Amino acid sequence: QMFARNLLLVAALQTSYLITHAFTVANNRFHAQAQAQVQAHCARSTSSLAASTASTTDDLLKPSYEIEPIPLRIGHGFDIHRMAPLEEAGQPVVIGGVTIDHKPQKWTDAEGKYVEKGGVYETELGVVAHSDGDVIYHSIVDAIFGALTLPDIGQVFQDTDPRWRGCDSSKFMEHAWGVMDGYGYEIGNLDVTLILERPKVAKFKPAMKENIVGLLRTTPGRVNIKARTHERVDSVGELRSLSCHVVITLQKK
Repeated sequence: QMFARNLLLVAALQTSYLITHAFTVANNRFHAQAQAQVQAHCARSTSSLAASTASTTDDLLKPSYEIEPIPLRIGHGFDIHRMAPLEEAGQPVVIGGVTIDHKPQKWTDAEGKYVEKGGVYETELGVVAHSDGDVIYHSIVDAIFGALTLPDIGQVFQDTDPRWRGCDSSKFMEHAWGVMDGYGYEIGNLDVTLILERPKVAKFKPAMKENIVGLLRTTPGRVNIKARTHERVDSVGELRSLSCHVVITLQKK
């Protein structure tokens, strides 16, 4: 009788494992397909960028006044995005073109959606944003546009435009580089300050730097990335947001 019960227990455990494994595979396949659909949509949107910029965006990036060919220009960019449980955000934390894989973090539930209001909810985090919410890339684009006395990234790539939903922000970087190059400038140097409490990003910084160097056609000695916490202060310190500052110089070619 004991032997029979053991056989039943083993069979139940095997069945549970198979069900769990099948669910995990299906879930991973779903997320992969969803991400592929988002990126395909983004690619179609980006391929139409040249046509769309011929009117609205070009009007913004080609102002009526002269952008004088001075030797050196300085720009500053800033971005901030909310962070939320991954299931709520619907997309992972992407910074500098790198997906930040991490263990569950102690996120403060300020609204009481998951635990008591103000309590701590352990969860994997995602970024709440119209595009992929890459604060470094967005800050760099903003800094380039600012140095050239052009409108900010929110005016050029509006968060009400469905073309940019879930879009890979490297597309914005490529476009910003093209605008900078078109005005006869190149990167002098670029200094990034990333501000987030968690997850830790030290091991991801080399890949971020490599991405930035490649997208802006520059060299490693001109790009710096710093990261710091917010000492548990306000929404950043409570893991409910992350932010970034970028200072950039552009030099005439």
